[in-house]
Amino acid sequence: AMIEPAFRALGLDWRYLTLEVRPEDLPAALAGARAFGFKGFNCTIPHKVAVIEHLDGLGESAKLMGAVNCVVERDGKLVGENTDGKGFVSSLREIADPAGKSCVIFGAGGAARAISVEMALAGCVKVTIVNRSSERGSELRELLVGDVNAACGGALEVDFVPWDGTYEIPADTDVVINATSIGLYPDVDARIALDTETLTPAMVVADVIPSPPETHVVRDARARGCKVIDGLGMLVAQGVIGIESWTGQPPDAAVMRGGLEEVFGA
Repeated sequence: AMIEPAFRALGLDWRYLTLEVRPEDLPAALAGARAFGFKGFNCTIPHKVAVIEHLDGLGESAKLMGAVNCVVERDGKLVGENTDGKGFVSSLREIADPAGKSCVIFGAGGAARAISVEMALAGCVKVTIVNRSSERGSELRELLVGDVNAACGGALEVDFVPWDGTYEIPADTDVVINATSIGLYPDVDARIALDTETLTPAMVVADVIPSPPETHVVRDARARGCKVIDGLGMLVAQGVIGIESWTGQPPDAAVMRGGLEEVFGA
């Protein structure tokens, strides 16, 4: 919906295909990508980790996360990157510099992992993980205080808060991110347990959910006067990074967002 329109706008006769690969066929699929001269590809669950052993190298983010969602051909080698969190940071930079900021992230799954790692690499000084599962929340905290903090020079402060009841955003928070699937279509009426009265206009609020683009989080944050990043914005920014990596050219983000809006009825 957004990749091929971007190719056309760049004047490239390229295709972006959806190819289903069974786990046992992953090695053959990578050999096929090499043989066909693919400039790159995205990969998703269940291949984000398993693909690593078939690649020639990893970018810093992918190495820290232990997961790949974007593969790029560079000088005949296939290099694994992770753009899941880069799209968020790119969107945030249009509003505010992440360096020196404090953020609260709801969730501890793949999206929260990617965003928290990228925020740390971008200079964020404090990350608070809010999650119902203490096991997953603690695992993410350990990653951030360990390898990620070392990669950032040791300046990162990380807290894990068990999500028990309605969460109140600390007053010194700069960025609030819903990295859960709560509110994703078709459960559009679901709300995260967040005290919206603790949101202030000085905060940036983001929701990773692209469908619907205007979730309860997005609407509530706008009503409180916050600057907002919706899931479509992040998805487009992530796509821009992938396309530029594959083609060496910056695509038209407006064309890409338009393609997504047609699909999601935004």
